[in-house]
Amino acid sequence: MCRSEEKRRGPGDRGYVTAEAALVIPALVLFAALLVWALMAAAAQIRCVDAARVGARAAARSEPPGVAEAAARAAAPPGAQVGLEREGDLWRVRVSAPAPGPGGLPVRLGAQAVALAEDSVGPPS
Repeated sequence: MCRSEEKRRGPGDRGYVTAEAALVIPALVLFAALLVWALMAAAAQIRCVDAARVGARAAARSEPPGVAEAAARAAAPPGAQVGLEREGDLWRVRVSAPAPGPGGLPVRLGAQAVALAEDSVGPPS
């Protein structure tokens, strides 16, 4: 570095790049970690939706409730809770699961699906 550049920048400007990098790099790492967590949570939410649909279809086909619930659990993310109930002619399946990542996050994922029971559908009158 020549003396004219040193005079322009001033003697007190040294080390600013290092200080800025020391602040920016951890922020970028945190931002990248949050993006990865958001992608994992979105994938788990999609699995909850798929699990609810699988369970509702199985229940609508007049499968035993245990089989429909097992089908939903197989498609659900780990640690998911599956609820199956019949309301009139409809089967309702609810799936909820904790968000992936640190356990201290109070985020819960969930989905529900409803299907018409086949035994309630008859020939046209």
